[in-house]
Amino acid sequence: MKDFVLTVTCPSTRGIVAAISGYLAAEGCNIIDSSQFDDLETGRFFIRISFISETGTGLDALREGFAGIAAPFDMDYSFHDGEYRLKTLIMVSRFGHCLNDLLYRWRIGALPIDIVGVVSNHLDYQKLVVNHDIPFYHIPVTKETKPAAEARLFELIDQTEAELVVLARYMQVLSDDLCRKMVGQVINIHHSFLPSFKGANPYKQAYQRGVKLIGATAHYVTPELDEGPIIEQETVRITHAQSPQDYVALGRDVEALVLARAIHAHIHHRVFVNGNRTVVFPPSAGSYASERMG
Repeated sequence: MKDFVLTVTCPSTRGIVAAISGYLAAEGCNIIDSSQFDDLETGRFFIRISFISETGTGLDALREGFAGIAAPFDMDYSFHDGEYRLKTLIMVSRFGHCLNDLLYRWRIGALPIDIVGVVSNHLDYQKLVVNHDIPFYHIPVTKETKPAAEARLFELIDQTEAELVVLARYMQVLSDDLCRKMVGQVINIHHSFLPSFKGANPYKQAYQRGVKLIGATAHYVTPELDEGPIIEQETVRITHAQSPQDYVALGRDVEALVLARAIHAHIHHRVFVNGNRTVVFPPSAGSYASERMG
């Protein structure tokens, strides 16, 4: 039996769930997990269904047959193979905590992706990446070489057939062209505070203001810097007794956790972009299981 996922978004109306479930049942499929959301403000309906094909019906046949179901509801839909590993390109600069965390989760099977390469504007993590038998691409970036560097990155994305780009603390701003070309396919991680601090050394600024909560935000990249639709967030509590160095260390931990959660949600097709926001459904049972537990 094959595990599949169906994602659907469409205008909200009566009969959507009945039509979908009736079609799957008729095709010999058994639904094992389903999440849905009706956004009354925008009038959009979202649903994610995980199911098993018990009679051997394949993806191509399911897609072809579903077209007649989708048309009356104006559905935007996709069928996904539950075992498919998304081709992922990771980008990093000189902070390696997120990269190290992702490589570990990937190595034990907790993050089922196909890492097609790691790109960096520095050489700090070349040995680490190569030791994991992953291609490492050094693309230096200066003000003068930025257009050429971006062109090389475009080439790499095409060459590796990357379907997801992860900015694991990559400290360069991507061009508007790249953001638009890969809309909904580039995930970034950055720190977040209340109040907000920008510019040099934000953790020191937070310490000087006596911030009690620091956190991280993972979001899709858009031409508006750090303002794309949010996928995942988390916070950690700080006390008056902790130093600026403690802030940085705790910030590293929460950044790595939030980025991994965001990627997990994306690759399991749990995230729907809803205007400037997202709908993020909970994980299916077993989706956090890894090949090597512990």
